Order: sequence, then structure tokens, then C-alpha cells
Amino acid sequence: MKKSKIASPLKIITIIISIISIINTLINYDKPPESKYKSNETEITGIIIECKKTNLYNQITIKGKEKIIINYQKEFTCKLGAKIKATGTLTKPTQNTVFNLFNYQKYLLSKKIIYTFKADNIQTINKKQHILYKLKENIQNRINEYKSKNYLNTFILGNKDLIEDEAIESYQINGISHLLAISGMHIALLATIILFILNKISKNKKINYSIVIIILIFYMFLTNFSPSVVRATITFILLTIKKALNLKINTIYILIFICSLYLLYNPYIIYNIGFLFSFVITFYLILFNKLINDKKSYITKTFVISLIAFLASMPIQINNFHEINLLSPLINIIFVPLVSFIIYPLSLITIIINPLDEIFFQATKILETLSLIINNINLTITLKHINIFYQIIYYIIITYALFKLQKKQIRGLIILIITIIIHTNIGYLEKSPTLTMIDVGQGDSLLIKLENNKGNILIDTGGQINYQNKTPPNLAKTKIIPYLKSEGINKLDYLILTHGDFDHAGMAINLLKDFKVNNIILNSSNNNELEKQIIIAAKKQKINIRNINEANIKIKNINFQFLGSQKSSNENDDSLIIYTKIGKANILLMGDAEKEREKYILNTYNLKQVDILKVGHHGSNTSTSPELIKKIKPKISLISAGKNNLYGHPHKQTLETLKNSKILITLKDGSVKINLNTKAIQTLAR
Repeated sequence: MKKSKIASPLKIITIIISIISIINTLINYDKPPESKYKSNETEITGIIIECKKTNLYNQITIKGKEKIIINYQKEFTCKLGAKIKATGTLTKPTQNTVFNLFNYQKYLLSKKIIYTFKADNIQTINKKQHILYKLKENIQNRINEYKSKNYLNTFILGNKDLIEDEAIESYQINGISHLLAISGMHIALLATIILFILNKISKNKKINYSIVIIILIFYMFLTNFSPSVVRATITFILLTIKKALNLKINTIYILIFICSLYLLYNPYIIYNIGFLFSFVITFYLILFNKLINDKKSYITKTFVISLIAFLASMPIQINNFHEINLLSPLINIIFVPLVSFIIYPLSLITIIINPLDEIFFQATKILETLSLIINNINLTITLKHINIFYQIIYYIIITYALFKLQKKQIRGLIILIITIIIHTNIGYLEKSPTLTMIDVGQGDSLLIKLENNKGNILIDTGGQINYQNKTPPNLAKTKIIPYLKSEGINKLDYLILTHGDFDHAGMAINLLKDFKVNNIILNSSNNNELEKQIIIAAKKQKINIRNINEANIKIKNINFQFLGSQKSSNENDDSLIIYTKIGKANILLMGDAEKEREKYILNTYNLKQVDILKVGHHGSNTSTSPELIKKIKPKISLISAGKNNLYGHPHKQTLETLKNSKILITLKDGSVKINLNTKAIQTLAR
């Protein structure tokens, strides 16, 4: 009786706390938090809690008035626990400027970081380290001396930053990236090993469990309080208390209790994909524990666990990676035992016994190679980004499917398969065509998506030059392809490259490597070196290439009129100029054409009023003559220009010329999406 009297109030308390946490999250998750820093502060001090190096900066996280990331371009010896003073500028972290993609600002909020700080100078005030920071730094330094440091950092410290991008991408596509996160399985194994050793030394179980708990709490600190480690550690502690007090409380209540406390502490944690994966997958594994335990063989159990994890993570996977691999549950049968029984235990032993470094290194090479090979035979489907309403519908169907499976019925799975098929073909239900100006910085890229899934046309790919004297980012991989996938697009019918300047065609080769393209259209003038490389890459993939100048081309029953040009040695004036009508919108796309070319087309063609003008040459004063604007009277003017670009685009004179139209500029509006029937506009205004 006492057991139930204790357990019942705990359940009630858990339910009350969970309701409060949900309300608190709904109220606060989209409301900017108050910072203890003033926006004009130029000097900050704090204790160093984390050090990283990126392509551009030393990235130093300090704990001052609150957590803050310092970006510093100069060389700096970073010592954990040291107190520093930095002078510079406080800045708001950037949000995503392309629809549906990663939002850095919200990610930092999930870590309780509101500001970043661009430092001009850093001074160490106090080098004295707390013993915990000294111990943490010694462990990190020891790991970084190993040949296998990439994966030791991953499996011991929960830091995947050192693993090659190609390998990380293969893990994601194969649906096994969760195995790289320190999870309940890893914590349970670690705790079991420590308990086994302690029980050999002492028979006092209370002391042994207390020591394990202290070690696990330090491990949370060591992994920078990763959500999966926090969840697993607190779960272990509460299950230990449950066992000691002989409480009859379901483990699922413990998980809900931990999740609720986490959300009360930080409602922005819902922006952390690690938190979502950890709690959602664990919830479903506990909820359908009977379905797992009914299976006798290890392989069958592993498959069922993988299937539950795959289904539970599916909506999260869709909205973050915009694709799922249907072979993932089968692939996990290979990788779960490999990681659980070989890779992870070996990482724990290797950190203690240095000579095992080479063996562990070769084991991780096998893991990596196997993933890359299997990646070539994946069965991946692209799925459009979904809002919260459709995510809830997905989870209702997934839960129903698993309950039915538990009763040995497949009706629910059939409904789920039908849902996925509908989702895959949702483009056929979209009645209006759209035009999206994708924010690619100082460059151009426009996506035309025709109604009812009739076709997808990308005009230019962008490509950043003069990127702070560093290797320019692969915008095809980080922006264009992810955005295409988030729109449910798995192939381009046409890639049109207006001309061969890098800021218009620089990402074309990268795009062709990783995305299916059926046709390419180039201008007909002499090809520059970049265009020649694009043609070679396209021919290798047997893509149909067409060079044109003046032409009318039907693309999916839409007439695209390419306005011819006079011969010019100026690459900008060789731009393809495109006039088309899609839906209810007349559209004129000017590429980088300058005033001389504008004069030519005004004299040659009978241009009419346009609804949408893609302004020439990023709003430079060498384009967009008053004569052109007076003739076409654009209702909406789109300008693609990078933030803080070196050219001063768009020019004040151009903006004055366009003052009677609605001007949308990527440097302040982010990406811009226009419904070509209703003319409704979506932006990601900064």
C-alpha cells in the first residue's frame, strides 16, 4: 500500500509539471529572451567554458553575466576555466535567410546563448583554473594526441566536429547518425563497467552507486551538458532512486518529468535537434517496450528497436534533413551491434590504454567505409517541409501504427505508408506556381516552381567570391540543395545559367555533383573557363546542354522568351535576359545586363508592363535605367545583394529609380517567395 501511496502523488506531480512546462514553452518559445548584456556593450569578461576553431574564427564560449560566444580572428591560447576580458562588438546571431533551413540564432538560444561577441582584442585576467576545468582540459588534450581523435572526441566527448563532412552526410542518409550521439545505451554501458569495477573493490552498493552518480555528473560537465547525456544521466539517477525506494512508477513518467524540467529551465531547448531525437525516440522505445520484448532473437529485437526509432524520428528527420532512408531500420541491424559492442566499448578502453589507438582507428575506418559503401545503395525519398499541424498528424498515425503492430496487425503501417506516398507527391496538389529569390549572399539564384508538380527551373546558382580571404562556402550543399529538398524537389527540369560570372554560376558544378538536373541552358557567347568546366561536368552526367541567344523556348508548356543581345565583350552584357508569363504574373529577369543592353532590348522588343522584375546586376547603378523602368513599370522589384558587400549594392540611385515599385532585397529581406497567382509575398526579413 505504501508503494502506491508514494507512486501516485509522484505521477500527479509529473503531470502537473508537464502541463506547466508545455504552457511555459508555448508562451516563451517564440518570444526573444531578455539579456543581461546591453546591446551597446564593448567590453565583456567571463570564464572560458569551451574552445573551438572554425574556418574563420577562434570560437570561445564564456560564462559571464550569461553564456556568450566570442568570435576572434587572431591567434589565442584558449585555457578552460581561465578568466578573460574581451573588447569588441556585441552582435545578434544570424537567423536563417533561406526558408526551412538551419536557424543559428534559435540553435544558440537552445544553449541559453542570446548574443555573440566579435572581439578585436582578448586579455587573460586570471589563468588559474578550477580543478574540474583543469581535469576536463587534460582529458581533451590527451584525446587530441591520439591518431583516432576524431572518433574519440565523438564517443567520449560528444563532439562530432572533427569527422569528415562526407562521412557525417553518409551517417545521416543511412539513418545511423544517432549512434554517434552519447545516448542512454552508452551511459548504461559506462555505468555498468564502473559498477562492475567498484563491486569488485567494495560490497557497499550505496557507496558504489553514489560514486557512479558523481562520475556521471562529471561526465555531463565533460560533454558540455549535451541533452542526450543529461537525459540519460538523470534517468539513471532517478531509476537508481526508484530501485532503492522500491517505487512503482512507470519509467515513462520519469522521462516526462525530466523533459518537463528541461523545458521549464529553457523553453528554447525545443530548437535543439539532439534534445528532440533523444526524448522522442526514448519515449517511443519505452511506450512500445512490449513490442521489443516479445521478440526472442537479438537480430529481431534490434530491427524492432531500429524501426521504432526510425518511425519516432521521422517528422524530425523530415523537417531538418528533408529526406528519409527507407532502408534505415535494416541498416541499423548492421551498425547497432558494431557500435554498441565494438566501437564504443573500444573507445572507453582506448582512452585508458594508449597502444589500442591504432586498433580503434582502424575500427572507425571500417565503420566509415561501410557507411560510405551502403550510402550508395540507399532508398532515400525527399519530403517537403511540414508545419506543426502535419507533424502532429504524423505522430498520431505513427503511434496508431505501432499500437496495431503490437497487436500483430499491419493496418496502421499501411496507413502510414499511404501518408508517406501522399506526402511524396504533395506537389501535385499545389495549385499555384511560385518564384523564390534564394538568398545566396552576393550572387543570384532564383527558383521557379510550376503548379501541380509540372516542373522546377533554377536560374543561376550563386557563388561567393572574396570570402574574407578564406575558401568560399559550398552554397549548393548548404543552401540551394537543402532548400530544393525542403520544397519536396528531388530533380531540376532545367538549370538556366544567365552568364559565366562566379556569383551566378559558381555553384553549378557542386550542384551537378549532388543533385539531378535534366537540362542546362547557357548563353551562346564564347564560354569562359567556368562555363567550360560546367559543360564538361554536365557531359559526364549526360545532361542535355543548350546554348542560346535569342529564342522562344517552351518549358513545361510555359513560354520563355530569351531576349537576344548585341555582341559584347562584357560578360554582364552577355547575360541571358528572360521574359515569361507564369500563372498571372509577367516576369522579366535581367541577369547582370547593364544600361547599354537595356537600351538595346528597349529598341528591339515591345516590352510591356511587368509584375515582377529581377533587377539587373544586384541593383548596381550601371543597370536599371529610368527609361527601362518607365517602360515596364514593375510592381515588384527583386534585388539579390549580399550583406555588407564590397560594391555598395544596391545603389541609392537604383532604389530611387524603383521607388514606385515594391522593392525586396535579400540583404534585408532574406529569401523572398512569391505566389505567381495571388502575388502574395513571403520573406525572412532580418
